Amino acid sequence: MEMHQKWMQLALAEAQKAADRGEVPIGAVVIHEDRLIARGHNLIETLQEPTAHAEIIALNAAANAQVSWRLEDATLYVTLEPCPMCMGALHLARISRLVFGAHDARLGACGSKVDLTQLDAMGPPVEVISGVEAEKSARMLKAFFQELRKKNKRPA
Repeated sequence: MEMHQKWMQLALAEAQKAADRGEVPIGAVVIHEDRLIARGHNLIETLQEPTAHAEIIALNAAANAQVSWRLEDATLYVTLEPCPMCMGALHLARISRLVFGAHDARLGACGSKVDLTQLDAMGPPVEVISGVEAEKSARMLKAFFQELRKKNKRPA
């Protein structure tokens, strides 16, 4: 578990970068053979791109770093349970393990709302470890949305 906390701390740092830009604070990192190969954070508002979720940014960066979209034997760490779009991307990228922090009752695709972790049609199942640094992730999200409500703004 200590190893998972180490990498999740980097994902939390990415989430803070997102918050600093006014983005929903979600961060992700991709690890292969105990080495950081990519990182990403939400850039939806910055890029005006609805698919610019932290996971997608990190997966694209990892594919570029590895010179292959096939990320077998890689682990993606993300501060919030992935949505269905991101879970589909994890399968397509052949990510073998997912470690996430907080559960997402609204859009979570690892069992909180729906379970897309075992899609036979998408390739091998993804091993999932949940709840790593969940409280920190949830606190960061809660603080962000409380501040957003104070400003009477709504995320797009």
